[in-house]
Amino acid sequence: MKYLLLKHYRGGPAPVVDHGPMDQWTPEEVDAHVQYMRDFGDRLQEKGELVDVQALTPEGTFVRFDGEGRPPVTDGPFAETKDLIAGWYIIDVESWDRAVEVAGDLSAAPGPGGKPIHEWLEVRPFLTAPPAVTD
Repeated sequence: MKYLLLKHYRGGPAPVVDHGPMDQWTPEEVDAHVQYMRDFGDRLQEKGELVDVQALTPEGTFVRFDGEGRPPVTDGPFAETKDLIAGWYIIDVESWDRAVEVAGDLSAAPGPGGKPIHEWLEVRPFLTAPPAVTD
């Protein structure tokens, strides 16, 4: 079954460790974190569990239809309080328990001082069938 592991710049539950934003880490700390992510992806690839992985920039906006002939409505640049998606992994594993285990491993990526950042990750199964409608 396929699962989406969402990484957040901010948002979600309160951080376990306040490690500050990555742009305040040393270059060596950033390199160690990125290398962990690469090695993590390689391990998933070797096990046949990696479907896709992608990082995203912090910029983005919400957009919605505002009626025929009218421009889409946007909320402009993200405010500091909004949740931002940093990237994702799509994995194909045999169970929910394995998906949670993989997310836990990813959460151990190193941050400042080489310590695990304990990052919260959102785990979502892919919808495989439309929801049933009952009266």
